[in-house]
Amino acid sequence: MAAAECDVIMAAPEGAGEPESEEEEARREAESFKEQGNAYYAKKDYNEAYNYYTKAIDTCPNNASYYGNRAATLMMLGRFREALGDAQQSVRLDDSFVRGHLREGKCHLSLGNAMAASRCFQRVLELDHKNTQAQQELKNASTVLEYEKIAEVDFEKRDFRKVVFCMDRALEFAPACHRFKILKAECLALLGRYPEAQSVASDILRMDSTNADALYVRGLCLYYEDCIEKAVQFFVQALRMAPDHEKACLACRNAKALKAKKEDGNKAFKEGNYKLAYELYTEALGIDPNNIKTNAKLYCNRGTVNSKLRKLEEAIDDCTNAVKLDDTYIKAYLRRAQCYMDTEQYEDAVRDYEKVYQTEKTKEHKQLLKNAQVELKKSKRKDYYKILGVDKNASEDEIKKAYRKRALMHHPDRHSGASAEVQKEEEKKFKEVGEAFTILSDPKKKARYDSGQDLEEDGLNMGDFDANNIFKAFFGGPGGFSFEASGPGNFFFQFG
Repeated sequence: MAAAECDVIMAAPEGAGEPESEEEEARREAESFKEQGNAYYAKKDYNEAYNYYTKAIDTCPNNASYYGNRAATLMMLGRFREALGDAQQSVRLDDSFVRGHLREGKCHLSLGNAMAASRCFQRVLELDHKNTQAQQELKNASTVLEYEKIAEVDFEKRDFRKVVFCMDRALEFAPACHRFKILKAECLALLGRYPEAQSVASDILRMDSTNADALYVRGLCLYYEDCIEKAVQFFVQALRMAPDHEKACLACRNAKALKAKKEDGNKAFKEGNYKLAYELYTEALGIDPNNIKTNAKLYCNRGTVNSKLRKLEEAIDDCTNAVKLDDTYIKAYLRRAQCYMDTEQYEDAVRDYEKVYQTEKTKEHKQLLKNAQVELKKSKRKDYYKILGVDKNASEDEIKKAYRKRALMHHPDRHSGASAEVQKEEEKKFKEVGEAFTILSDPKKKARYDSGQDLEEDGLNMGDFDANNIFKAFFGGPGGFSFEASGPGNFFFQFG
């Protein structure tokens, strides 16, 4: 670090044999301390160097170079704020002290005060217009100022990634700037990168446990991770340190409001007051759109309410919003999958259950996936219950009555006078009715059909199926049967 080099100034030779005054003796002793400090500095033993420079200052407190050297040592130890004080004292004692101005500028820049740093480097150039180090540091200060301006604009635009980028670049020149670190940490929290944000804030708190900004960021991370109660404690602590901290005040208010609304919604749900629960969860969702994790839970909770109210499509939308906010939220996938099952959207249900099972391979999740796969397979076959117009729990008699009604309705003879297209359609329906009756009237076949098994494995080939044989067997009669016209467009069934 060029600006942190110690100054080596040789003491003026004393007249031989002349007795020294107390002042001269003190100056000689101070020079001895400084030289020992220089030796330790050269060995990179900065703590010992600091001790000897301090002794030199205590012995001779009006020497600019002693303060300059101790400033250089403190800079090497990363103690820039203390170093700044020494550098400023050195130029107060000697305004023409170039290295003193350089060190002051470097400390200002390291602490993030680029404007003050620029003034120091400009003063160096007034004293030495060819000083290349000052020229370069002045450019560095301008770069930091530019990154600050860009970050300020991007923060307003909520482009937090770009703010993090700008702060990383600025911190290369201002490594001790808490303000830049806090802004970076806040943006990391807003991006959901909580461990990184907490790490930055914790580093600052280790150096300064009363830093309100760092306490605020720690609370913000907890708040966004849905640890609202702990978050409030940090916000309150930040406000103790800085009562006018606007961001901590707003976050604390939002956290308390969110916690209260969510708890009230949960209470209403448990009491079966689903309409009130819906309203409370909706109000909670309007408090802070940035709190992704809590809002994901609120959407899922509202989805559960909608499912209870049988508003299944709205429930699906809520769960979809939940997983958009938190794609690891298993409960939301499970809730949405059940709604898909209830609305017979089996492919979507299978997809959600697959996601859940890949994440948590439990027996329960495996069974839910298997059930959805069976229902999907069943949904792709003909729905024989629907064809007959009966419920899945229909009795044997209800199935027979339904077959009688549908078979007569779609019998080809009844539609012999219709167009070829209508005849073809009715013949198809007649055959499907026969198929349905064949399966649902046989307990074994019905059980296999209900469980989603392949019926062809049971020896039933529907390609060779003859609906007329089923019809004859059902209606029977030695003289057979026929449809007779009883008027235009009307037929009645007659046994022979």
